[in-house]
Amino acid sequence: MTALDPKADFRRYLQEARDALVWKLDGLSEYNVRRPLVPTGTNLLGLVKHVAYCELGYFGDAFGRLDHDPLPDFDPDEPNADMWATADESREQVIGLYRRAWRHSDATIDALPLDATGQVPWWPAGQDEITLHHAIVRMTAETHRHAGHADIIRELIDGAAGLQAERDNMADGDKAWWESYRNQLERVAREAGQQ
Repeated sequence: MTALDPKADFRRYLQEARDALVWKLDGLSEYNVRRPLVPTGTNLLGLVKHVAYCELGYFGDAFGRLDHDPLPDFDPDEPNADMWATADESREQVIGLYRRAWRHSDATIDALPLDATGQVPWWPAGQDEITLHHAIVRMTAETHRHAGHADIIRELIDGAAGLQAERDNMADGDKAWWESYRNQLERVAREAGQQ
C-alpha cells in the first residue's frame, strides 16, 4: 500500500477542474468566449477570470501570501467586474492570469500545512477564519462548479460537451443518437408535466 498524500489528491482534483475550465475556450472566437448565453450573463472567459481572482484571494490574501505582480484593475463600481472580460482584456491575458493564480496557489499549498489558518477578507468579521484544508476543498468545489457552468455554455455555443478533450466522460453516441435521447427526455418531461 502506498502512503497517503492528501495534498497530492487535493491538487489533482483541483487541477482537473482547472484544466476542464480552460479547455472549454479552445477553438472558439473572441466573441464566443465572451458571449453571454443565459440571463445572468455567464460567459466562458468571465468564468476563468472569476476563478483566477478566487484562487488569488483564497490562497493569497487569506494567508498573507500576496502575489507580487499587481492584479489587473477593474471598476470598483461594477458589481460583477470579475465575471466578464472587457474588450481590452485578451483571452491570453485572462488565461495567463489564471495560470499565474495556479502557480501561486500551488506554492501556498506546498508551503503551508493543511491546518494552517488564515482570514478571508471578504467574509464577515468573526467568521472569517479558514484553514488551508478548507480553502483547498472550497476552491476545488468552486472550480468544478464553474467548469460545469462552462460545459453548459460551451454546449449552447457549438454542441461540444464533456469533461476533457482526451476523456469526455459522455455516453457513446453520434449526433443522431443524442438527438433521439434528447427527444426521449422531452417526451418524458411532457408526460410528467401533464400529470
